[in-house]
Amino acid sequence: MKITLKVWRQGGKYKGEFVEYKLDNVKEEMSFLEMMDVLNESLVQKKEQPVAFEHDCREGICGTCSMVIDGQPHGPQKATTTCQLHMRSFKDGDTIYVEPFRAKAFPVIRDLVVDRSAFDRIIQSGGYISVNTGQAQDANAIPVEKDVASMAFDAAACIGCGACVAACPNASAMLFVSAKVSHLAMLPQGKVEAKKRAQAMVKTMDMEGFGRCSNVTACEAECPKEISVNNIARLNREYLGSVFASEKIV
Repeated sequence: MKITLKVWRQGGKYKGEFVEYKLDNVKEEMSFLEMMDVLNESLVQKKEQPVAFEHDCREGICGTCSMVIDGQPHGPQKATTTCQLHMRSFKDGDTIYVEPFRAKAFPVIRDLVVDRSAFDRIIQSGGYISVNTGQAQDANAIPVEKDVASMAFDAAACIGCGACVAACPNASAMLFVSAKVSHLAMLPQGKVEAKKRAQAMVKTMDMEGFGRCSNVTACEAECPKEISVNNIARLNREYLGSVFASEKIV
C-alpha cells in the first residue's frame, strides 16, 4: 500500500504544523503503530528527527497510544485503541491525518505526545479505598449482586487513555471520572470514601482545566472500551448525595 501521512510535528524545529510523509511499503497486516515505526525508521535513515509518539503494551490495555487519526481519537474503527488499529482499515493511496489529543488539560509535550498526568491527580484525589482488606478472601466472602458486580467491572474497564476528552467538544473528563467513581461506588469496599470521593475528584477535574459535560455523548462513541454515559448519571447522583450529606468534606 502507498500511504500519505500528514503528521502533526511540534517541538524542536517544528513550531506546530502538519508535515507530509509518503510511505510506499505499508502492508495491510501492520498495526497503525507498526506503520509509524516504519516511518520513523525511514526518518532515522535520512538523519531526520523521528516522530515522537507514546506506546507501551500494544495490546489495547494500557491506554498510552493516544492519537487522533483523521479527526477521530484512536482512529475510525469502533472500540479499538490505536495500537490495535490495522492498516487494512485504510485504502491504498489514502491520505491520513495524525495529530495529538487536543485539550487544555493535555498540553503537547512533543509531536503526538501529550501530558495526561492530570488524570493521575484526579485519581490521587479520590480514586482509592482506605479499608484494610487483609489477605485475599474467598470470592463469596462479601456478597455482591451479579448485576452490580458486572456494572462495576464494566466501569473498571476504563484504561484512562483520554479519548473521551479528545472527542468532547468541551474537553470534558466526565466519562473518565464517572467510570473511576462508579466502579468503587457500587462495591462495598468503596463505601468508606463514598461521601467525599465524588466531590474531591470533580473538584480536581475542574482545577485541571477540563470542560463541562454537555451530554453530546461523543465520549461514549469514541471510547475504546465502550464505557457507558450511564456512569455520568451515577457520578451526578454520587456528587449530589455527598453535597447533601451531613459529613463535612475536607
